[in-house]
Amino acid sequence: MPGENDPDEPSDPGALSALQRSAVTELLEVFPIVDELGRRFARAGHELHLVGGTVRDALLGRIQDDLDFTTDARPEQILALVDGWAESVWETGIAFGTVGVAKRELRLEITTFRTDLYDGDSRNPVVSFGDTLEGDLLRRDFAVNAMAVSLPDHRFTDPFGGLTQLAAGVLDTPGTPEHSFHDDPLRMLRAARFAAQLSFTPATRVVTAMTAMADEITRITVERVAAEMSKLLLADHPRAGLSLLTTTGLAAHVLPELPALILERDEHHQHKDVYEHSLTVLEQAIALEEDGPDLTLRMAALLHDIGKPATRRFTDGGGVSFHHHEVVGKKLVRKRMRELKYPKQLTEDVAELTFLHLRFHGYGDGTWTDSAVRRYVTDAGPLLDRLNKLVRADCTTRNRRRQLALQRSYDDLETRIAAIGAAENLARVRPDLDGNAIMVLLGVGPGPVVGKAWAFLKELRLEHGPLEREVAEAALLAWAAEQGLVPAEPGRAAAEPVADEPADPAASEPAG
Repeated sequence: MPGENDPDEPSDPGALSALQRSAVTELLEVFPIVDELGRRFARAGHELHLVGGTVRDALLGRIQDDLDFTTDARPEQILALVDGWAESVWETGIAFGTVGVAKRELRLEITTFRTDLYDGDSRNPVVSFGDTLEGDLLRRDFAVNAMAVSLPDHRFTDPFGGLTQLAAGVLDTPGTPEHSFHDDPLRMLRAARFAAQLSFTPATRVVTAMTAMADEITRITVERVAAEMSKLLLADHPRAGLSLLTTTGLAAHVLPELPALILERDEHHQHKDVYEHSLTVLEQAIALEEDGPDLTLRMAALLHDIGKPATRRFTDGGGVSFHHHEVVGKKLVRKRMRELKYPKQLTEDVAELTFLHLRFHGYGDGTWTDSAVRRYVTDAGPLLDRLNKLVRADCTTRNRRRQLALQRSYDDLETRIAAIGAAENLARVRPDLDGNAIMVLLGVGPGPVVGKAWAFLKELRLEHGPLEREVAEAALLAWAAEQGLVPAEPGRAAAEPVADEPADPAASEPAG
């Protein structure tokens, strides 16, 4: 970390080391636009400072292209100052003193000095504008976010020891954590998020305050809570943040299904720790990501077993079962994510992955029929790649022999999927006859009969793969005759055209 074990480390903890000065200089060189904007404000008699995460990340060597500024100028004055200079302006945050600006492919947010305060009951802050930089920094969430670089003179301001805490990897508040969290309870979730993003350790007094004030989070809108939870899950090390939420009691308010996974053990009934297992599955799913953080996969990995507490049953001989926990889990995922107002598609995808995560375990020694493989792929649909990653991540056994056996099974199933898919286009498994052909063959118009016939033909397609048109037509007519929809022809065969495969092992429910 910049400044840590640096031979040029200054004795003044508020001063910048040579390496840190270099980091700030690099930021200003990468984005000369900031001095240009600073001079514009200075000519008008206003202060302008780079602030918050922009400065923190620069000192950590993580240059970002979203730049945050604070100023003594009021919103209407900011608008006047960027008029004719900005390429575009948005005012969606102007009620909170923030003006958004786009310039040379950069996003800038310029906010008037603020001294926000919650009234103790409201879910939103009462916005009041301040007059000093230090006052603005005092109201920020953590000291590492309460450092500023003035423009255009590049003066560094750190009144609350953020630089020292940054070097130590510590997360503490500018004032008392109780006052900070009372002003904005969402800061408690941010503490967990920064633990996950930056691998920072919250100060003891911060953890104490989070624990004592956990129920204050209920004052915050679910939309803001969900946004923080998503940022936490998409961080490099979400386990650290989730563990902090659980130990402080915050998870009981925002994601109660997570601490519920900490099941009490019975000395006669041993089973895997579902809570620790879920966190490990999350970490293993992250390791399988190929194109950056995937919120759908990570959420499913975390929540895939949330149906277990409600389905746990002790059996004779010291066993424990969780029959149909995937069914219960799907319902719980939907309920929780809907309450947090997550997008419908994300909610349904995570719920479906939760429901499907046990399907692979019927694969056993690779004896699935081709029809079972088709059903697995068809049921997963566009979630197939994520489902494959989830079932791989779901292996947390310490038995090396079992690990290798499961790995071979995963590999074998994916090889079979690829082979059958190449031959049959499994991505679009559809009946061999479309709706128009069904109506012509059966002599019916649009209606429920067509839907039933279509479903029959799709099952036939899944069971036997692509059929010749004549075979599909004969099978449909036989089925229709059995249903009493058309007269049976003498000597017509049964609806199933072939029966050359053994029973489908995927058709039975997998054990707990």
